[in-house]
Amino acid sequence: MSSTEFPQIKIPLEIPFLDQKPGTSGLRKSTKQFQQRNYLESFIEAIFRTLPGVKNGILVLGGDGRYGNLPAIDVILRMASAHGISKIITTKGGILSTPAASNLIRKTGAIGGIILSASHNLGGENGDFGVKLNASNGGPAGEILTNQIFECTKTLDSYKIIKAGRINLDKIGVYQLGSMTVQVIDGIDDYISLMQKIFDFDEISAFLKNDFPIVFDALNAVTGPYAIRLLEELLGSPQGTVRNSIPLEDFGGCHPDPNLTYAKDLADLLLKGDKYSFGAACDGDGDRNMILGRHCFVNPSDSLAVLTANYNSIPGYANGLYGVARSMPTSSAVDVVAKDLGINCFETPTGWKFFGNLLDAEKITFCGEESFGTGSNHVREKDGLWAVLCWLQVLAHTKCSVSELIQKHWQRYGRHYYTRHDYESIPLDIATNLYRTLEDRMDKLIRTDFAGRKITMADNFSYLDPIDASVTKGQGLRIILEDASRVVIRLSGTGTQGATLRVYLESYVPSSGNLNANPQTLLSDLIKSINDLAQIKKMTGMNAPTVIT
Repeated sequence: MSSTEFPQIKIPLEIPFLDQKPGTSGLRKSTKQFQQRNYLESFIEAIFRTLPGVKNGILVLGGDGRYGNLPAIDVILRMASAHGISKIITTKGGILSTPAASNLIRKTGAIGGIILSASHNLGGENGDFGVKLNASNGGPAGEILTNQIFECTKTLDSYKIIKAGRINLDKIGVYQLGSMTVQVIDGIDDYISLMQKIFDFDEISAFLKNDFPIVFDALNAVTGPYAIRLLEELLGSPQGTVRNSIPLEDFGGCHPDPNLTYAKDLADLLLKGDKYSFGAACDGDGDRNMILGRHCFVNPSDSLAVLTANYNSIPGYANGLYGVARSMPTSSAVDVVAKDLGINCFETPTGWKFFGNLLDAEKITFCGEESFGTGSNHVREKDGLWAVLCWLQVLAHTKCSVSELIQKHWQRYGRHYYTRHDYESIPLDIATNLYRTLEDRMDKLIRTDFAGRKITMADNFSYLDPIDASVTKGQGLRIILEDASRVVIRLSGTGTQGATLRVYLESYVPSSGNLNANPQTLLSDLIKSINDLAQIKKMTGMNAPTVIT
């Protein structure tokens, strides 16, 4: 059809209060907020007016399948055509994981990608929805671009869209929407091809078939179809290895956050049973992971350290690592490994975009966050299934169980006891007051007693980017003790109901010490001291964290 058969219209806009935070690569709100008149359209219009290369550019588009995914894709397609995009690459059913989207952007030379997801937040009509912009390198859009989008939302008075029927995304093919081509692809093939370049599937498959049963929980989110293709069809695990494999609009009632609280069914299978040797789960959009062994939970900080220490077990990295990076709240377990390997270890603010500069400049190969996110230079996002395959490859190569591998690691490097306490859905004013009250006291804490030790440093973390020299401030309150134990407090912006207060606690025990204590017990003095200092119970009324990791 010609472009004249798809008339372009300009719709006046009553500007909604988008409440996008400056510097963030997306907008995450309740589904009901996104259903407000012109709410989605306002943000997409700001993206198309701001993103470089829109005219005649190629864009990647997809989402995690949550409620609102397909209607949003329809709106974005018609708005993209009105703005002169030449081609959009989307996927069957609109299902596209975040790491797979990053790969597609990089592979096709797209100007960027729009990913529809609220990550690990609940889905459904009463859940959350989100729109995230990724840049041409495949990673989350940087602060300069996202700040420009934020400023644009303040002055919008209209948006452009064409009149057209909805494209059937259930059928792979090429369609025309005005002057724009829409290519609907499988969405999984390109990601599988990338994984096959990194891993030895034959070695993993042989290991799994030699009495090493595994189970994977997709939590009815985006990774289900990917995991079936990888684990069952290519690696030969039995049918049913992938649980909750069908992406559902409300995730089937699952909370798609892969931790011990929200993936409890999986955790019980591994920690209380003997049927499986390995278990894993991923979140809503497929970028986070949880790793479990028989009677063994792998802390995400340890996961990054163990994979770094065993990088040469993975064919795609056998030639060595440029370096590694971790977010500031993540434990320093990987620092010890990096020192042993003689490579650099960078400490960045929370947020994958901060790893992007280091990856693009070939300063690092592996990177990770304590919030169940691990990745490498193969894409510019954290990648849950990649992390699962990394673990399976290392286990296959070393012929170890998960527990044996972890024990060997601690016996060589010592153990960084670590936990994170999340206090969720705190009224914003209360959480902000708690945080600011503690922040005001930071400079007075030096040399004072804390958990029977002296505080040697107390600050609000700031970061000087070694690549572009940008400075990022206010990234979390740090209390560091004379024995290098740490407590970090941050307010998280990933929720939509109130605020989440995150408390991170870490203490190092050398290889000659007790390597098998309960983390909550060993860290109990730090836990009590920070609760007393910050008055968490008194100010929030919460007797215990919502989630303990």
